[in-house]
This record gives sequence, C-alpha cells and structure tokens, in this order.
Amino acid sequence: MTPDPITMPSAVALIPARQGSKRVPGKNVRVLQGHPMLAYTIAPALESGVFTSVIVSTDSEEIAGIARHYGAEVPFLRPAEFAGDTSPDIEWVDYTLGELKRRGRTWDGFSLLRPTSPFRTADTIRRAWARFIAHDGADSLRAIEKCGQHPAKMWVLQGDRMIPLMKPSDPGAPPWHSMPYQALPPIYVQNASLEIAWTRVVPETHTIAGAVLVPFLTEGYEGFDINDPHDWMIAERLLADGAVTLPRVAQEPYGAVRLYDASHDDEERPRHQRP
Repeated sequence: MTPDPITMPSAVALIPARQGSKRVPGKNVRVLQGHPMLAYTIAPALESGVFTSVIVSTDSEEIAGIARHYGAEVPFLRPAEFAGDTSPDIEWVDYTLGELKRRGRTWDGFSLLRPTSPFRTADTIRRAWARFIAHDGADSLRAIEKCGQHPAKMWVLQGDRMIPLMKPSDPGAPPWHSMPYQALPPIYVQNASLEIAWTRVVPETHTIAGAVLVPFLTEGYEGFDINDPHDWMIAERLLADGAVTLPRVAQEPYGAVRLYDASHDDEERPRHQRP
C-alpha cells in the first residue's frame, strides 16, 4: 500500500556516479564553472528538504571523496559487477537498497538523481515529490519532456524499403510522416532530471519503475542531459549566454585531487577548438 502522504513518507536520494564514462571522460566529476558536475546534483538534493539521506553510489574512491566533500554519504563502494557500461539501473539500485537495509536503514521512497543533469534545482525536486505523493496507487514518477524528433517521422528499414514507425489508426487519414509536427499527436520522451519510486517497487517488480508511472513534465532546461562532447559545449554556451544558472554550491571547490579539466581533452573537442 502507498504510504499516506499526510504522514510525509521518508525518502532517500540515490546519485549514481560510476567511473569510466567513454563519451565524456570523467563526466561525473568534470569541472563546470569551478565545481565537479556531481556537486550540482548533491547541492539541490540537500537543499530540497525532501530527503533524509543523500547517498552517492560509485565504484571509485576518488569520486567517493568528492561526494563526501560536497555533503553526500558514500557508505560503501559499488561492486564492479554493477558498474559496467551496460549495467542496468535495477542491479545497483537493488544492491544499494538491500545493503542499506542490512545495515538497518530503510525509507518509504527513493529518487534517482543523475549528475549529468546539472540544471535541476531544489524546486524541481520539491515539485516532483509533491506530485508523486499526491497520486495514490502510483508506483513511480519519471521526468519527461515533449520530444523534438517525432517518432511519426522515423522509419524502420527492411532491405531497401522504408516502413514508418508510427501511422494513424484510421487507414484513410494522411500518413503522419507527411504531416507538420504541430498536427501530430503529442509524444513525450523521458529525460535525465529525476525518477522517484516507492522502495517496495524494487523487490516486488524487480524494476525501478513498477507498472503505474506518473509523468512529471520538466520546465526549461531542468531535464538537460550531458552525455557527449556536443552536450557539454551546449551547456557551456547556455551558461555563458545567461540562459541557465547552476544550483548554488555552498562548499569551497574540491581540490584534494586533480579533477577532470575539459581544457585538456583535445581528443573530445572539435579540431578548430583545440589549442
């Protein structure tokens, strides 16, 4: 049964920050305006007041040290078998919640907050949590935004023939691939801003989402995700233009170890931008 929202259920923030990113080397601790990316997820999680604990899941002692500097807990390292490029979220989430339970720590709900979404704010988290607990019977909530590339204009190739991915249910209607975007049914795509679920969902369904999902429509750049060098350049341009701001970080910049500095990453930068 879903906890009664009146009693204000407890929640833990889980922040995945494994090492070994290939598309953006060191992206979870890559420096953006003076702080590692990870700091801009820890700070709003703490500020939101939603969570009784903010825990970083990492397989790296270096990242663990950075996380602790910015106020998060790292009670243990993630085993290597749950930290590969293709490891699904359910593996490390199940392991983390299970290990914490064995240590006597449990919560009614949890939220996944990914460090690659640096423009998420404390208000983003509070709005999402309020929406989630207001929906009786929901298993989880997931951040979404209206898709830019509509799947009705996408194709499956069968040999040298093109088959539309989507088409109208009325066979007499004009094909969607030849319709303007504004005339197509609205379609939404999940983004990296956040996910929230009741902890019961993990052992009951062996998923992090369950079967009943509530949508949370993000605003502006709340769901912007940095996953490749092009995304990084866009983020820097948005900041330079004043189109976005980063969450306020109270701590001094972390300086105990050398953080990944994008200025040294010649191979990941366009040739015309290399020194």
